[in-house]
Amino acid sequence: MPDGRQVDSLLTLVGLSHIHFEGNTLTKDNPSSILDFSAIAKGYGVDRAAQVLRNHDIKNFMVEIGGEVVTEGLNEKGEAWRIGINKPDDDSTSVNTELQDIISLSGKAIATSGNYRNFYIKDGRKIAHTINPKTGYPAQQDILSSTVMAPTCAEADAFATAFMVLGMDEAKRILEKQPGLEAYFIYSDSLGNYRTWCSEGFRQYIIE
Repeated sequence: MPDGRQVDSLLTLVGLSHIHFEGNTLTKDNPSSILDFSAIAKGYGVDRAAQVLRNHDIKNFMVEIGGEVVTEGLNEKGEAWRIGINKPDDDSTSVNTELQDIISLSGKAIATSGNYRNFYIKDGRKIAHTINPKTGYPAQQDILSSTVMAPTCAEADAFATAFMVLGMDEAKRILEKQPGLEAYFIYSDSLGNYRTWCSEGFRQYIIE
């Protein structure tokens, strides 16, 4: 783990204020700043793959990369696509998975972010992969799993990650201001028990 001074020095490189666009040219204030697109890359990739299928006049498909999904039309049974939301049980191998809920989707994009697979344990403490850009340390919030529905999968991917950092209260405030977003959260209450919360718009897609 880096010490406080290392984190503080790295924080001086963080933030979009250090990135500038001039036409199609991107410049950085400091060459040590790095652009990491992991919070939106899978969602963007799903959007592009889905567009290729649409361009070939394919009407029924589901594209999924690592939990980011775009659906169109119907599945082979003639039904809307069924997508499972995993319980956020700590399992970095993704072998033992149990579903919390199942949703029925067609013509929608969703993405899920969570700290229950990409993590490691140090000195008995769980170190998650999502970093709070304000503090420089792993985000430790009440949200364990964040599933977001948005106009594009890249947007859903970005907001799902951001909500993991922000926590329940701030995530709900953002949802109220963004009518194109719907969300489903699995969170830990004050006693450490799993609880779920979803926006009214999301609730209509839950079937189990």
